[in-house]
Formats: sequence, C-alpha cells, structure tokens
Amino acid sequence: MTDINVDELGPVDYLVVRFPAEKANFSGEMATELKALIDSNTIRVLDLVMLMKGEDGSVEALELRDADDSEIGELRALERDLAILLAEEDIEDIGESLEPGSAAAVLVWENTWAAPFGSAVRRSGGELLGNGRIPTQALIAAIEADRDAATKGA
Repeated sequence: MTDINVDELGPVDYLVVRFPAEKANFSGEMATELKALIDSNTIRVLDLVMLMKGEDGSVEALELRDADDSEIGELRALERDLAILLAEEDIEDIGESLEPGSAAAVLVWENTWAAPFGSAVRRSGGELLGNGRIPTQALIAAIEADRDAATKGA
C-alpha cells in the first residue's frame, strides 16, 4: 500500500466507466491521458480495477497486478503506488450493474492539485460539508438550452 500522508491529502474522487467487452481498450488513449494527468501532478491514482462480466453473469475483477501488459500497457507503472481502496462489496455492486458481456474500469484518484488548499482549510479548522460533480451531459444540455434561448430571443 502506498504511504499516504493524511495531513496533506487532497479530495478523492472515483469514476466507473463501462464498455462493451469488445471495445474495452484499457491500454490505449485512456492510459496515455491518465499517465499525463499523473505526470503533471494533477492527480494521484489510489486504486484502479478492471471488471469483466461474462455472458453467464460471472464477474472477474482484475487489479493492475493481476492483469497482463497487453490489457493495461503503460498503466503497469502505477502498480507500485496503488493503495487498493475499493472493498470487495464495492466491486460486487459495480459488477452486478454491468450487462453480461461488458467490461468496466473503476478509478479512484486524489486531486493532488487541490491538496494544499484542502490542508489549509483543515489547519484553519474548516471541514468539508459536501461536494458534488455536475455531469458533463447536464452541462452540455444547459449550454445548448442557453444557445437555443439566445437564438430565439435574438
């Protein structure tokens, strides 16, 4: 497990991305972009799990250490730094939601860019009361609605 200094920890997020099994390519463009975020110290990957759901409904979960290089490519370099935070129950819940014959990637990361601010808030006695994320699809819909309204009003 990676050594995590809790006094300097930034906000932690996760995402689950689903793919049809024949289109899952964890070693291609996604790996390159993830590596760029890590190299720029924007994020630190804390956990990364790949799931495959068979046609029979069985779910196979692979941590990076269990996958071969053809599946993960340059992500292999992350293996030594992972904290392995996801619980078996988390993986089971995600696997249950997948369609047979599909695959998923679960990524947990620390927003290292925000760590100094988060540390300052905690040292000042502040605590996080809530956070959230606006889905990209919702932003796109709002922007398009504003554009439509501006067009109709012009």
